[in-house]
Amino acid sequence: MSTDKAAGPETGNRKLWPWLLGVTLPLYVLDQVTKFWVVGRFLPPWREGAKEEHMIEVIPGYFNLVRVHNQGVAWGMGNGSNWAPLVFPFVSLTAFVLIAVGLKKKFFVGKTGFLAVALLLTGIVGNLTDRLVQGSLLEEMHGAPLWERLKAGYVVDFLDFTLPVIDYRWPSFNVADSCICVAAVLLFVSGMIAEKRAKQLAAKP
Repeated sequence: MSTDKAAGPETGNRKLWPWLLGVTLPLYVLDQVTKFWVVGRFLPPWREGAKEEHMIEVIPGYFNLVRVHNQGVAWGMGNGSNWAPLVFPFVSLTAFVLIAVGLKKKFFVGKTGFLAVALLLTGIVGNLTDRLVQGSLLEEMHGAPLWERLKAGYVVDFLDFTLPVIDYRWPSFNVADSCICVAAVLLFVSGMIAEKRAKQLAAKP
């Protein structure tokens, strides 16, 4: 639980709106603009000629721009399966419910909590948009039944980093993924701080 001081009306969920407008909306737009740029710049991975132009080196040996289709749930798990298109929306819906419950219970309060919610919503909505939209935009899916287009949906990953010290190529990700990771760190840190302060208060005579 965040320990930011937010007495009285500051704890009201209406205070979340500035974060949604100032953080979630701009980052969501950035997420979608960069993904549509990638889709327009690179051929689909399976298309003829895609291998010849499959990446742009930004920092040679360290950072590239690529086009990766992630149809799985996380880190490509379930890629190409029939169950992933069903599981992903369910996971997103579950996340929305948990966030709503957390807001109602005032688990997310203060600047840290609201920033975490704003980032989480950016990530969830950004990747969910991909799932619902990108498959229908593929040339081979034009005129296909709705279910087939949804099955062809994918998350656009394009940030490709290599960790030179251990020579490890990190799985490609996007702006939405980054927002979710930062939100998770914020929640973990704020939870640790809250627990520490609660112990300190309990120890006082």
